[in-house]
Amino acid sequence: MRLICEFRKPVETLAVPMKKTPRIVERIIEAINQAETVCITGHVRPDGDCIGAQLGLALALRAEGKRVSVWNEDRIPEKLAFLDPDGLLERPHGNGDFDCVIVVDSASYERLGSVVEHIKNRRILINIDHHASNTRFGDINWVCTREPSTGELVFRLLKYARWPITPRIADCLFTAVSTDTGSFQYPSTRPTTFVTAGELVKRGANLGTICREVYQSFPLSRVKLLRYLFSRFRLIHKNRIAYFWLRPADFARSGADPAESEGLIDHLRAIEPVIVACVFEQVEPELIRVSFRSKRPSVDVNLIASQFGGGGHAAAAGARIVGSPRVVQRKVLAAVRKAIDRSN
Repeated sequence: MRLICEFRKPVETLAVPMKKTPRIVERIIEAINQAETVCITGHVRPDGDCIGAQLGLALALRAEGKRVSVWNEDRIPEKLAFLDPDGLLERPHGNGDFDCVIVVDSASYERLGSVVEHIKNRRILINIDHHASNTRFGDINWVCTREPSTGELVFRLLKYARWPITPRIADCLFTAVSTDTGSFQYPSTRPTTFVTAGELVKRGANLGTICREVYQSFPLSRVKLLRYLFSRFRLIHKNRIAYFWLRPADFARSGADPAESEGLIDHLRAIEPVIVACVFEQVEPELIRVSFRSKRPSVDVNLIASQFGGGGHAAAAGARIVGSPRVVQRKVLAAVRKAIDRSN
């Protein structure tokens, strides 16, 4: 697709051209149209892309007269609460009986956590995602790995279905697109991503509010976690690997919620010699959550995470690993070293 910019042309020429609706999207729209009750869910520890995609789609379907539940195992992060003033997002409860369950931004069914126990009574399961590691667990799977965010897929779905995109929906989807592209800094960002962002602004996305809430408003407890990170992180392998541990005591000491650790890893990734950054979070005595970030295209952290049952993207991935902290750290850092050495 070529983007032609001529000052004499009206702004509307920048809109993403909508080709014939793909068959997979037609099937999704058909399944949603036939449903009366819909549950929209996403992965544990939801980020901006997950929350934005869930709420944007939920608001659109409610406007179409659907009875919509929005469920996550974990509560909405404080910095994203402005997207949900009505409290649509809830923790799962009861044995839901849904015509349609839509899972967004989740690479596997297991990533839903405790939600899986509450969505068994359903007629159809739709999987909308952009992770290369997606396991195609749905009855209908729309997995588009070339898109940098699930929010962009939801935007395309709404356009194909011709469902109105209100300013509030635009806020949700712009937040999804912005956060999963590192505010349009990650290599996964495509020319069409900027066009999508422009369309969402045109439809009412409030950039001032989004930037203030997402990027410029951090609770003091998170700043205390950040101070702890800068005092305790370690550099190894000729300063090409940076890593850091978070334990329950660290959250208790700072008064932070685990969700507030989102984005801390980017401070390690930003150190000039670092190629791969890792954050180890002790969830249970022998369950470790590991996040990976890479800034060298030849070092694919999705492949590293997949060695431990995880996944994600080439530049950002994660895994939950069973084992003692010492053993998990040794195995993970060995795998990262090997990947960096192979890339030279």
